[in-house]
Amino acid sequence: MTLTSPIVKFAGRIVIVGFGSIGQGILPLLLRHIDMKPEQISIVTAEERGHSEAEEYGIKFHRIALTRENFRSVLDPMVGEGDFILNLSVDVSSLALIKFCHTRGALYLDTCIEPWAGGYTDTSLSPSLRSNYALREAVMQHKGGFANGPTAVITHGANPGLVSHFVKQALLDIARDTGVEVQAPRNRNGWAALAQTLGIKAIHVAERDTQVSNVPKKRGEFVNTWSIDGFVGEGCQPAELGWGTHERGLPPDGRRHDFGCDAAIYLMRPGAGTRVRTWTPKEGPLHGFLITHSEAISIADYLTVWDRTSVRYRPTVHYAYHPCDDAILSLHEFAGKTWTMQPEKRLMMEEIVEGIDELGVLLMGHKKGAYWFGSQLSIHQARELAPHNNATSLQVTASALAGVIWAIENPRAGIVEPEELNHQRVLEIAGQYLGKLVGSYSDWTPLEGRGVLFPEDVDTSDPWQFKNFRVV
Repeated sequence: MTLTSPIVKFAGRIVIVGFGSIGQGILPLLLRHIDMKPEQISIVTAEERGHSEAEEYGIKFHRIALTRENFRSVLDPMVGEGDFILNLSVDVSSLALIKFCHTRGALYLDTCIEPWAGGYTDTSLSPSLRSNYALREAVMQHKGGFANGPTAVITHGANPGLVSHFVKQALLDIARDTGVEVQAPRNRNGWAALAQTLGIKAIHVAERDTQVSNVPKKRGEFVNTWSIDGFVGEGCQPAELGWGTHERGLPPDGRRHDFGCDAAIYLMRPGAGTRVRTWTPKEGPLHGFLITHSEAISIADYLTVWDRTSVRYRPTVHYAYHPCDDAILSLHEFAGKTWTMQPEKRLMMEEIVEGIDELGVLLMGHKKGAYWFGSQLSIHQARELAPHNNATSLQVTASALAGVIWAIENPRAGIVEPEELNHQRVLEIAGQYLGKLVGSYSDWTPLEGRGVLFPEDVDTSDPWQFKNFRVV
């Protein structure tokens, strides 16, 4: 397989819903690796952005915002048996499109479970009901009824998505390096048992974006390397994390949900206002934001070991995200304006002059301490590998591409999460676009350097307690 070779043939039509940075970034990869013609692809998007890029490839471009009232009438002529909806939008209900695809016999993939516009910040709903946990539960209620139906791959971008495959590879690496003889498990019970055997207590999606631009951020401007609306939307949701069995007590502002799988908790504060300590190989120790992401729930749920009706083992799982420095400034300004969006938005792309996106998973508590596995992709590598991408977007589009190809190869899988896909197949396809894939051990813990300048309330008997990671 090369960067120019088709991987799979597809005879149906693909409708791309939303055409921001990820839509524009994945389009050339679809045409490169799926044997199909441009006239088989259509774009439906609320904004004019990307129209010239669509014309460059000869793709039909429909500027229309999908709403609760019009989405069926807009999509009906475009989607039928054997077609594909690639949902890369914001403010369009994922569940509504999944149900639509099921009735039409069409395949589906998204990178995030989205509500209709306003769902993230609807104060008529409790924090629990406007969480990713609730959005996931709403979709998973249909999993049994949609079994063996057309494949709907949910939450398969970089994270959520790619990182779940990183977790599996990291578990195999740790087993190899600690003398645990194991073949790659074939099901969720096997992966959960392996995580328990290895003693994994906490898993971070630990990301540091160092991309910088030659255009400084202005006052009143939100700058980021990927979807600004997506980042702001999830940043305003409650901070959420999969909750491990080793934890000794809920945080003071922690709450459990009173429905669903009970694999996660939420905090009574937004993710964009919650920081945690973490570590990546190039950056070393850092503070990241505990932004809610679906993988924190799905990985924790997937790696749960059950003793009949009670939970015997589960790791704590959450995102720990340090965006690019201009995004940090944007977030600080946004929070200072009482979570009111700046009047201007700018997605960094051509103006980026240097930097990498270091995205991986940090598995902690095993015999060797901490192990990070993931992608170190520079802006220069990204530009060499694919057009219309920066380092951040390419990590997303590579994973979405792999998910699309997996769905075409497995068209009757029903609703599936990233953890249910073959991780080796996904990494085989996406890996060629991820720069350097790195595995690195560390003796770092969140207790490092604590209590030196001022006394701190830490649990020295177990460094992997969530209270030790949280920045207060």
